[in-house]
Amino acid sequence: MSDWLKKEEDPLYIELNDQMLATFLNGLIILKRGKREGVQMIAEKELSNNLILRKLKIAFDLKTDEIIELFTMVDKKISPHELSAFLRSPEQKQYRPCNDQYLRNFIHGLQVKFRDNTIDPA
Repeated sequence: MSDWLKKEEDPLYIELNDQMLATFLNGLIILKRGKREGVQMIAEKELSNNLILRKLKIAFDLKTDEIIELFTMVDKKISPHELSAFLRSPEQKQYRPCNDQYLRNFIHGLQVKFRDNTIDPA
Protein backbone atom coordinates (compact mmCIF):
# COMPACT_ATOMS: atom_id res chain seq x y z
CA MET A 1 0.00 0.00 0.00
CA SER A 2 2.80 2.44 0.80
CA ASP A 3 4.06 2.11 -2.79
CA TRP A 4 0.67 3.42 -4.03
CA LEU A 5 1.16 6.57 -1.96
CA LYS A 6 4.65 7.39 -3.21
CA LYS A 7 5.26 10.20 -5.69
CA GLU A 8 5.11 9.14 -9.34
CA GLU A 9 8.81 9.94 -9.76
CA ASP A 10 9.77 7.42 -7.07
CA PRO A 11 11.06 4.15 -8.61
CA LEU A 12 9.05 2.17 -6.01
CA TYR A 13 5.79 3.88 -6.99
CA ILE A 14 3.05 1.49 -8.14
CA GLU A 15 0.04 2.81 -10.03
CA LEU A 16 -3.23 1.87 -8.36
CA ASN A 17 -5.82 0.44 -10.71
CA ASP A 18 -9.55 0.19 -9.98
CA GLN A 19 -9.48 -3.50 -9.09
CA MET A 20 -6.64 -3.04 -6.57
CA LEU A 21 -8.47 -0.08 -5.01
CA ALA A 22 -11.73 -2.10 -4.87
CA THR A 23 -9.87 -4.96 -3.16
CA PHE A 24 -8.38 -2.50 -0.65
CA LEU A 25 -11.76 -0.87 0.06
CA ASN A 26 -13.47 -4.26 0.46
CA GLY A 27 -10.73 -5.25 2.91
CA LEU A 28 -11.21 -1.97 4.79
CA ILE A 29 -14.93 -2.72 5.08
CA ILE A 30 -14.15 -6.19 6.47
CA LEU A 31 -11.54 -4.76 8.86
CA LYS A 32 -13.84 -2.03 10.19
CA ARG A 33 -17.23 -3.80 10.07
CA GLY A 34 -16.36 -7.50 10.20
CA LYS A 35 -16.71 -10.27 7.67
CA ARG A 36 -20.18 -10.83 6.29
CA GLU A 37 -21.79 -14.24 6.21
CA GLY A 38 -22.67 -15.74 2.85
CA VAL A 39 -21.34 -14.52 -0.46
CA GLN A 40 -18.21 -12.42 -0.06
CA MET A 41 -17.57 -9.14 -1.83
CA ILE A 42 -15.88 -9.37 -5.21
CA ALA A 43 -13.54 -6.57 -6.25
CA GLU A 44 -15.06 -4.53 -9.05
CA LYS A 45 -12.97 -4.10 -12.19
CA GLU A 46 -14.16 -0.52 -12.60
CA LEU A 47 -14.90 1.98 -9.84
CA SER A 48 -16.74 5.27 -9.99
CA ASN A 49 -16.35 8.08 -7.48
CA ASN A 50 -19.88 7.24 -6.31
CA LEU A 51 -18.89 3.64 -5.54
CA ILE A 52 -15.72 4.74 -3.72
CA LEU A 53 -17.81 7.17 -1.65
CA ARG A 54 -20.33 4.43 -0.87
CA LYS A 55 -17.62 1.93 0.16
CA LEU A 56 -15.96 4.46 2.47
CA LYS A 57 -19.35 5.32 3.96
CA ILE A 58 -19.93 1.64 4.69
CA ALA A 59 -16.42 1.05 6.05
CA PHE A 60 -16.62 3.91 8.52
CA ASP A 61 -20.32 3.33 9.27
CA LEU A 62 -21.14 6.95 8.48
CA LYS A 63 -24.63 8.40 8.58
CA THR A 64 -25.81 11.26 6.34
CA ASP A 65 -25.28 13.98 8.98
CA GLU A 66 -21.79 12.65 9.74
CA ILE A 67 -20.84 12.85 6.06
CA ILE A 68 -22.25 16.37 5.80
CA GLU A 69 -20.18 17.26 8.89
CA LEU A 70 -17.04 15.89 7.17
CA PHE A 71 -17.69 18.19 4.21
CA THR A 72 -18.28 21.11 6.59
CA MET A 73 -14.91 20.42 8.27
CA VAL A 74 -13.20 21.22 4.96
CA ASP A 75 -15.45 24.22 4.14
CA LYS A 76 -17.52 22.43 1.50
CA LYS A 77 -21.29 22.63 1.65
CA ILE A 78 -23.42 19.71 0.53
CA SER A 79 -27.13 19.19 1.04
CA PRO A 80 -28.65 15.91 2.24
CA HIS A 81 -30.45 15.62 -1.12
CA GLU A 82 -27.22 16.06 -3.07
CA LEU A 83 -25.46 13.45 -0.92
CA SER A 84 -28.39 11.07 -1.35
CA ALA A 85 -28.11 11.45 -5.14
CA PHE A 86 -24.44 10.42 -4.98
CA LEU A 87 -25.27 7.29 -2.98
CA ARG A 88 -28.10 6.06 -5.21
CA SER A 89 -27.90 3.34 -7.82
CA PRO A 90 -27.04 4.66 -11.32
CA GLU A 91 -30.35 3.24 -12.59
CA GLN A 92 -32.36 5.53 -10.33
CA LYS A 93 -33.73 8.79 -11.69
CA GLN A 94 -32.30 10.88 -8.83
CA TYR A 95 -28.74 9.47 -9.26
CA ARG A 96 -26.03 12.05 -9.80
CA PRO A 97 -22.37 11.34 -10.62
CA CYS A 98 -19.97 12.36 -7.85
CA ASN A 99 -17.25 14.51 -9.36
CA ASP A 100 -13.60 14.39 -8.30
CA GLN A 101 -13.86 17.55 -6.21
CA TYR A 102 -16.58 16.10 -3.96
CA LEU A 103 -14.69 12.83 -3.47
CA ARG A 104 -11.45 14.72 -2.76
CA ASN A 105 -13.22 16.92 -0.17
CA PHE A 106 -14.86 13.88 1.43
CA ILE A 107 -11.51 12.08 1.75
CA HIS A 108 -9.93 15.27 3.09
CA GLY A 109 -12.72 15.47 5.69
CA LEU A 110 -12.04 11.84 6.71
CA GLN A 111 -8.38 12.71 7.02
CA VAL A 112 -9.11 15.73 9.23
CA LYS A 113 -11.44 13.71 11.45
CA PHE A 114 -9.44 10.50 11.83
CA ARG A 115 -5.80 11.52 11.50
CA ASP A 116 -3.73 11.13 14.65
CA ASN A 117 -2.50 14.67 15.26
CA THR A 118 -0.26 13.59 18.15
CA ILE A 119 2.51 12.44 15.79
CA ASP A 120 5.26 15.03 15.39
CA PRO A 121 5.98 15.42 11.64
CA ALA A 122 9.61 16.48 12.29
